[in-house]
Amino acid sequence: MQIRPYADADWAGVAPIVLDVVRSADTFPYDPDTSVETLRSIWIEQPPGLTVVATDGDTYLGTAKMGANRPRPHDHVATASYMVSRGARGRGVGRALVEHSLDWARAAGFSAIQFNAVAASNVGAVGLYESLGFSVIGTVPQAFRHPTDGLVGLHVMHRFL
Repeated sequence: MQIRPYADADWAGVAPIVLDVVRSADTFPYDPDTSVETLRSIWIEQPPGLTVVATDGDTYLGTAKMGANRPRPHDHVATASYMVSRGARGRGVGRALVEHSLDWARAAGFSAIQFNAVAASNVGAVGLYESLGFSVIGTVPQAFRHPTDGLVGLHVMHRFL
């Protein structure tokens, strides 16, 4: 697996991952009816942020975006988001993307990283983040409308770098 910066030519491989994750409506707070063009503008981070792709040869396994969580005076805390293709889940792609974003955030001079809205029902992601040193610092009750679990909490997760 290779993780590298996103290039415009990558959208053809990234779009199916983003569309599948968003349309499943069980992890991300994006409207499942959002157009592919709008999703592209949301997902592709502008510098000094970064969007990356994880590939195995010509196969796109996942993607991540990272940048400052908020503008000044809060821009010393990073944030990131991750999407892994359905067929690549459980193969370490998510872990590699998170580790990549942690390395990027450290190198970019951030002092911490925070995830603002991790669905409590996304136990795989929560467990992965906790195994990498993140803590749930708060949960907004019933803030996410999961398609099968109903109203679930949204965790705010944090770790110092």
